[in-house]
Amino acid sequence: MSAHPLNFLPTLNACLNATAALLLILGFVLIKRGNRRAHGAVMIAATAVSAVFLAGYLTYHFAVVPELGHTPYNGEGALRVAYYGMLITHVVLAAVNLPLVILTLLHAWKQRWEKHRRLARITWPIWLYVSVTGVLVYLVLYRWNPALAEVC
Repeated sequence: MSAHPLNFLPTLNACLNATAALLLILGFVLIKRGNRRAHGAVMIAATAVSAVFLAGYLTYHFAVVPELGHTPYNGEGALRVAYYGMLITHVVLAAVNLPLVILTLLHAWKQRWEKHRRLARITWPIWLYVSVTGVLVYLVLYRWNPALAEVC
């Protein structure tokens, strides 16, 4: 990665995604155990962490990417297909997830528990998938990305 004062953001964003995933799992365990109060607190924390992630993601893509460009994925063959398959599903589901999270939280805030439960059954697995694949996209792109083959 080229030098830029905001180059730390992809790493921070991956850490935020990992934290959100752990909080989502904890929230799931808590609600299954019937601990609604703790579940609510953990899910608010997951929302806050995800909101900080979104701010960092948007900052990086509006401040760094226009200056330095996107980081290309250099893998080939099946690895390239797998990476782009994961990336495409991650991006599409992330876009779908934002309004789902907001609506799920709104139902909880208004104590519409049946609507909240019904929508959370859709929102939670999507949110978890997006959080986990966000970490994987980071690892593949910034840590495991093969070097470009040298041209002779």
